[in-house]
Amino acid sequence: MRKVLPVLLLSTALIAGCAVGPDYRAPELDLPEQWPDHVLLSDEARADWQQWWRQFEDPHLDALVARAVDDNLELRLQLARVQEARARLGLARAEQLPSVNAQAEAARERTPGAASPLGQSSTDNLFSLAGMLDYELDLWGRLAREREAAEAQLEQSVFAHDAVRLNVIADVVATYFDLRSAQRQLRITEATVESREETYRLEQLRFDVGESDELALRQAQSELESTLAQLPGQRERVRMLEGALALLVGMTPAELMAELDYGDTDLEAISLPDGVPAVLPSELLARRPDIRSAEAGLIAANAGIGVAEASRLPRFNLGGLLGSAAGDAGDLFTSAAGTWGLSATVMGPLFDFGRSASRIETAEALAEQAEVQYRATVAQAFNEVRNALVTYEASGERVEAIRRQVTAFERTLELAEVRYREGFVGFIELLDAQRALLAAELALSEAMRDRLTATATLFKALGGGWQLDG
Repeated sequence: MRKVLPVLLLSTALIAGCAVGPDYRAPELDLPEQWPDHVLLSDEARADWQQWWRQFEDPHLDALVARAVDDNLELRLQLARVQEARARLGLARAEQLPSVNAQAEAARERTPGAASPLGQSSTDNLFSLAGMLDYELDLWGRLAREREAAEAQLEQSVFAHDAVRLNVIADVVATYFDLRSAQRQLRITEATVESREETYRLEQLRFDVGESDELALRQAQSELESTLAQLPGQRERVRMLEGALALLVGMTPAELMAELDYGDTDLEAISLPDGVPAVLPSELLARRPDIRSAEAGLIAANAGIGVAEASRLPRFNLGGLLGSAAGDAGDLFTSAAGTWGLSATVMGPLFDFGRSASRIETAEALAEQAEVQYRATVAQAFNEVRNALVTYEASGERVEAIRRQVTAFERTLELAEVRYREGFVGFIELLDAQRALLAAELALSEAMRDRLTATATLFKALGGGWQLDG
């Protein structure tokens, strides 16, 4: 047996070199060579964007992202799935190796005289100790394909975790910017309320001394009440965004119900990165974790075809036994008690009434679905990049345009106040100037938020977390 087993194992390694089923080939994709010419991406900053959210230079945002990466429930679920896939890979690897079992047995048996050739009853003991080896010759590569599928599924889980991580970080960043914008709009409205209260107070004084009519007084009061009416909705939005951000970073229910402190960073204090690293369209396939996950799923499905095809072929198993047996436990380890045995088994389907063919067809259909899913993921990724590039460019233009608009309305209000005090314009013209400035300031806050969000969205669309040699 010592000479036979090495020969069998060597023969197995040589024979099992070929695996049935198609080898994986990446689908051919028609990719653009460059991004749209009207969008210019900076190549100067291409050094290390592994933690791209730090480019906004906001320590409060950094702390929130760090907590989300550690405590977000969706990320923890994905991590558990990665651990499951890793365990399945370990099982697939172990299936390619022999299984060695040990068995010890002690029995005492009485044989009646009627069943004994000598006509005498007897009581006998039997002790045995044996080691058994069982090994499947993977002639058709079924186990190899199962391992290939398990490895791909592990990669799929890892990249899916990375994709969820990127989405969670992007959601935290976008929600944080939304919160800062809502807080800024609330402060603007509160300051406007103070200004409206002062205007109403002055109009009340003017009305009391007969310098103004009741119409102007009621217009000032209406404008004050209209501005006050905006405050509850803005406060509600701030609180709702605080709750949404708390969920993203994994806060407990008790923390959610407590007072939340996200720091006092103003929207205007958040730094805007000068640009983003240049990424070629062909590099996107390697940078986007969702694309990598979809391709790993395609690899696993392709390997599944080989598993299904190999399952319809005979299986070859080798078995070996080495041990000892004796009527007395003290004789188990003597040379006379030695036992051994070798076995070979061939087993395969003869008539399965289409079961094997159906399994192969199912595996091929799953592989086709996986390829379609992969192509759809790639198309969706390029569409996201395209939209992100357009929004990134347009958002910057919008901020500059609204800044100029705010400057113009500020000057308009200054002139309207002067001319109103001098009696050259009516109160309605002053109110119009005040309304226009408030609307422009609120619009500027939204535009600044959109600019920051567009930058974060572009980072996400390009894969996020890349490195120079990535």
